[in-house]
Amino acid sequence: MRNSMFKLNTVLLSMLAASGMTTVAQAQTNQAEEAEVIHVKGIRSSLNKSAALKRDASGVIDAISAEDIGKFPDTNLAESLQRITGVSIDRSNNEGNQVTVRGFGPSFNLVTLNGRQMPNSSALDGEGISRSFNFKEVGADVVSTVEVYKTGKAHVSSGGIGATINIKTARPFERPGFNAHASAKAVMDTSTSDGTGRRITPELSGTISNTFLDDTVGVMLSVSHAERDSHKDRIGTQNGWSRGYPGFAAGKSPDTSAIDTTKNPTLQTWKVPTVDLDDSNTERERQNAQLVLQFALADNLTATADYTMSRHDEKTKMNRMSFWFDNVESGKADVNGTIIDPRRTNDELNFWAWEYAFETKNDSYGLNFEWFATDNLKFELDLHDSTSHANPGALPAERLANLANIKTSDGQGVTVAADFSSDIPSVSYDDSMLTGGAYDLANMRADLYQERGYEIENNIQQIQLDGRWENSSSGGLTAINFGVATTNYKVDTTKIYSANFALGGAMDISALDLSLENGGIGFQHIPNYSAMQFIDMVKQQGLFVDTNKNLNGIEEDTLAYYLSFDFSTEFNGMDFNANVGVRYESTDVSSYSIEKPVVGFNWVSDLEMSKMYADEVASSTLFGDYNYFLPNMDFSLNITDEVVARMSYSTTISRSDISAMFPATELNNHLSTGPFEANQGNPNLLPFESRNFDVSLEWYYEDTSYLSVGHFRKQVDNFIATGEEERIISGPNGPLTNPSANPRGNCPEGSPTNPVSACTSQATDPAILWTVTTPKNLDSTEVTGWEFNIQHMFGDSGFGAIANYTLVDSSDNYDIYNLNNDFALTGLSDSANLVGFYEQDLFSVRVAYNWRDKFLLKGGNEPTFTEAYQQIDISASLELTDSVSLVIEGLNITDETTRRHNRFKNQIVDFEDYGARYNIGITAKF
Repeated sequence: MRNSMFKLNTVLLSMLAASGMTTVAQAQTNQAEEAEVIHVKGIRSSLNKSAALKRDASGVIDAISAEDIGKFPDTNLAESLQRITGVSIDRSNNEGNQVTVRGFGPSFNLVTLNGRQMPNSSALDGEGISRSFNFKEVGADVVSTVEVYKTGKAHVSSGGIGATINIKTARPFERPGFNAHASAKAVMDTSTSDGTGRRITPELSGTISNTFLDDTVGVMLSVSHAERDSHKDRIGTQNGWSRGYPGFAAGKSPDTSAIDTTKNPTLQTWKVPTVDLDDSNTERERQNAQLVLQFALADNLTATADYTMSRHDEKTKMNRMSFWFDNVESGKADVNGTIIDPRRTNDELNFWAWEYAFETKNDSYGLNFEWFATDNLKFELDLHDSTSHANPGALPAERLANLANIKTSDGQGVTVAADFSSDIPSVSYDDSMLTGGAYDLANMRADLYQERGYEIENNIQQIQLDGRWENSSSGGLTAINFGVATTNYKVDTTKIYSANFALGGAMDISALDLSLENGGIGFQHIPNYSAMQFIDMVKQQGLFVDTNKNLNGIEEDTLAYYLSFDFSTEFNGMDFNANVGVRYESTDVSSYSIEKPVVGFNWVSDLEMSKMYADEVASSTLFGDYNYFLPNMDFSLNITDEVVARMSYSTTISRSDISAMFPATELNNHLSTGPFEANQGNPNLLPFESRNFDVSLEWYYEDTSYLSVGHFRKQVDNFIATGEEERIISGPNGPLTNPSANPRGNCPEGSPTNPVSACTSQATDPAILWTVTTPKNLDSTEVTGWEFNIQHMFGDSGFGAIANYTLVDSSDNYDIYNLNNDFALTGLSDSANLVGFYEQDLFSVRVAYNWRDKFLLKGGNEPTFTEAYQQIDISASLELTDSVSLVIEGLNITDETTRRHNRFKNQIVDFEDYGARYNIGITAKF
């Protein structure tokens, strides 16, 4: 059951707002199920054709088509996809970047480009290594159609149990003759209105195509360039709310008198290490281009060669004001057990600086041959070699630094406290013990630095041969479809890490260029300095720790065959269509890890034990394999001229995340106080397997108006859960030992660059008992849902509206009062759209409202939830001449914010404010 109900904004009711983008189920009368690319010149024309396509489809396939060449409904593909029933999006920096379909998150959905599986890569340590496609790297200008396959098809590559999303781009033979389109827009991001970035940035695109020699040769070139400056304000916490760290100081205990013992009978309490106030500024630059050459080699043979590229360059400078509870001295629990007023004396404030800088290069080379061997037999051969390369050169993608307050000669410091009794936390502190206060540079010391990130190269080489035989004689069998495909999927990663947590008094920071900005939530100021300058000073003073690089990779070789049959007949006077097929796939998996093994630990501060590495690298390799039969059946019945019923069954699979399959054992948590935690990958993980059942009923009561309702049910096996075991981990010199267990000398002391022997692991120290987690296929779940959609045109008035609502539920929801949750489905949430438009003669306007309910972002012992979110977008266009139009667009015009929390609502993780964004520009077509 959902925890919150969908409420329409009163602004929406007054506007009856709508979007010109169309949510369509593409018609497909053959097994190839190639949703026709529809080039339409207006909103209503597009919706009219989309209704016809949906009506004739045999399976559950939705799509969005460009309204005209170079005119996709939104400049961001994910923002367009969220208008489709059952599709929700995740946002990064207030841009749609990944999609969730029917409650299944980004890693459960496969994205293809013109039917080709696309690679993905990311440089940020926090994003990890996954198969999830990032839509913000692709401009919408070169896209003609996006298809969403919600049920499995024998001819569609496996990988999506939520959906397979196919991005189709234009071809010159689709529009013979000369065609050109250009667009120039000014992007105005209101978040930079205070001068934190450029107020206006450019977004340019153009497409030109032509055919020659009696339309036997075609050329098309599309290019786009987009820049955006943005600002983000964040209030939040780090390292998560926990029943463990931070604990209470020795001899101290919480006030638990307010806890409801019917829900928390063991009086568990939750604390969090930090309270943060962030100020972040981002510069993003993106280029996209596509070159397509087509040749009619003969009347029955066409060859297409294409190259598609994108370049995504992002830089962020962030400063953070914070303090860190190593432990809590006093605090009262609320009714649930959350410590709402933690306090600690003789502590310090923390002054952070972050700098992110990375680029992603995507390149895809393709070759396609289409051959009509006879009037009844067609073959298509498609080859591509595609690579996504994040952070070439293995430079750090993330640099961070921290300053902390000193203490007086008699050990006195800043008293810190926080208040978590409301949605937004506040802080208080007493720095009177420090002459000049906590914000005086003379009262600060260097604390730590880190450099981290990934270089990831993901390459996919794929060959697909498809055939189709059409029956020209009478009978129920209309066509036989068949094919074979081979796919080589390869990921090579380099993890980059360097850190020194014990800079302390060893570093001179007097030359640091530090300024102070206005603060908030109780902090007087927020710092402003460069992490890059700080780390340069670390290097100059000989305190930089050599960068450690770990190499991990995986290779999957998949061989697939498919066969399907199309049928068309009558049943009791009603037209009946069916598609029945099966796909067989066999996959071999190998994974490797190359790294310098840990030989021990160096106890450098009260909490920190830094790793000590061997001089030589060690490698490990593991192997796995699996094979699957994936059947599908689609049936449609025209009950009347206006009513269509559908039923579909299919089996689909999604492959495990890459990082879960590396063989190396990674030591994650090794503070002197514990806990000691590690994880190891498992290349024998099986794919997630889903058995899908769909039924729907559609009523087409006017040419462009229809009402539909659908029910889906997914039974998913092989969900990954973590198996845990406690064991000793050995390095090259024997078991890893704990130097803090029996303190020697003045330990902790020294630094990672200058260790003190007495503070390093010795063979006589106690061996560390690690909790090692390994991913395993242990769980299954069932997801059910309903999809409601109405598309209505108000006669010839020019007004129209679309409304849809998706309800989803699972047999495994997260129970916040159960402390033993081992599995729950992430990303599961209801969603809704209200979309409406007015289009008449030379003018059109559309407004779109999108809502997504609260959902589980991350499960495990301590969950993270993203709270319900709504957004209103607008757009309008005015034809100035037959070829030139003025375009205005607005995104998030009501300045909605994003909030995430852990188990209970006041356990805040993030509260983020981005602001609205507006585009104004000119488009021209020839």
